[in-house]
Amino acid sequence: MITRVCEAIEQRKIIEFQYDNRFRVVEPYCVGESSRGNVVLRAYQIEGESSSGNPIGWKLFDLSKLSNLTITSRKFSLIQPDYNPNDRGMVKIICNL
Repeated sequence: MITRVCEAIEQRKIIEFQYDNRFRVVEPYCVGESSRGNVVLRAYQIEGESSSGNPIGWKLFDLSKLSNLTITSRKFSLIQPDYNPNDRGMVKIICNL
């Protein structure tokens, strides 16, 4: 899973997946290790559902909770203006834009 998500980041491809029984469509930006030792994905959600009620915006996903991952053929070219490649939600960066 880590390798596939990192490939999507490198190629700037939009990914789709199920998370907390909700469908998500995101621009993946960074994969790393959280302070709790979980491998997480920082992504900008562009479509789908969210438990917070706000489906659009920055989200942090635990990769172990993702299912039905699909790397789409759709690409994103613009980097979201508030993207931080030194994500404070991660103690170790595995891959990023």
